[in-house]
Amino acid sequence: MKDEKKYSVGEFENRRKKQKKSAVNRVILIVLDSLGIGALPDAEKYGDSGADTLGHIMREVPEIKIPHLEELGLFAIDGVSGRNCTMPRGLVGRLSEMSAGKDTITGHWEIAGLYTETPFRTYSDGFPKAFIEQFEKAIGIQILGNYPASGTEIIEKLGPEHEATGKPIVYTSADSVFQIAANTAILPLERLYEICETARRMLIGETACGRVIARPYILDKDGRRIRTSDRRDYAVSPPADTMLDLLVKAGKTVHAVGKISDIFNGRGISESVHTDNNMDGVDKTLKAMKADFSGLIFTNLVDFDSLYGHRRDPKGYAKAIEEFDERLPELFAALRKDDLLILCADHGNDPVHSGWDHTREYVPLIVFGKVLENRKPDAVRNLGTRSTFADIGATVCQLLEAEDPAIGESFWGEVFHEYD
Repeated sequence: MKDEKKYSVGEFENRRKKQKKSAVNRVILIVLDSLGIGALPDAEKYGDSGADTLGHIMREVPEIKIPHLEELGLFAIDGVSGRNCTMPRGLVGRLSEMSAGKDTITGHWEIAGLYTETPFRTYSDGFPKAFIEQFEKAIGIQILGNYPASGTEIIEKLGPEHEATGKPIVYTSADSVFQIAANTAILPLERLYEICETARRMLIGETACGRVIARPYILDKDGRRIRTSDRRDYAVSPPADTMLDLLVKAGKTVHAVGKISDIFNGRGISESVHTDNNMDGVDKTLKAMKADFSGLIFTNLVDFDSLYGHRRDPKGYAKAIEEFDERLPELFAALRKDDLLILCADHGNDPVHSGWDHTREYVPLIVFGKVLENRKPDAVRNLGTRSTFADIGATVCQLLEAEDPAIGESFWGEVFHEYD
């Protein structure tokens, strides 16, 4: 194992070495939402000692078939075990989270080069009574719930009362989220979004919150409450420029697939498309790859987290990884000679761990593209353990000739050793 590179935030300034002009014109960055690969050294502070999303999935489902991820080098990453590792076809590494927290926004912002020193406020006892009263007055109706809960469980518990009264269901989790669930036959989708927008405007200052999330559901023909793909996230805006802003300022296109635009509150996004599920996310990524542009396709595949991590379903999670693995050959075939594919995650969500929330873990880094085929036979393939997710943002900005983000060290020099 390589020693982990550790730098203070200030030391990232001007660290990037000048290199020859990049041979990369587009980066396809796909976040496998919550696919952690083992507890970080400080996981105990978050109640996550022993967490290992991928490791525990493989323990529960040892027959999992992911040949393309294996070929890329998943099992050559530091700390990942369970299979014999061969020489990675791509570049691999393990990323530590520098920021405080383990939520979606913090993870994605750090990938994009932004350090979060103070974690977003969480509400383990629900939101303050005074705030809830102000919120109810603003939306003109009382709410139900207001406590931490599993989203699928709370709609079963409070769904009947909601459907009888029209009162929206409010709940939170170990993350900084204000979630509002409603049956769209009772509370139409646009009204649910309007209520969420009101909450977003109000959740500032002493009652700050990272995200407001609309959680619509329907009743199927058997009377089961099924959450729909019309979820919408309302995040706070990043407090400083991220990789996305810097790319747009450099004249590049940033194409967001899935909830990426929501996470960054639309900042630094040229184009954005909604997705219904993981496979729809892959479909829309492939569609974006057919367009002619220079820049970034930034995709989030949320099902791993929302459908299987939070619901503590290791078998479902394993199947979702297999389904993604089956699509990798399509992504490989769609890559142009000047494209680079990067796979990573934003946090963990160990489906075997206690509770139903995110886990503080390392995340994988897998890089693949035809440009890597020109390296020397003895070129580095394992980038070791990196000190921050932001090494991705620094690398992307370097390759696409944008200004450096606030933190992160590009790993491209270690790959090609092309120093001026």
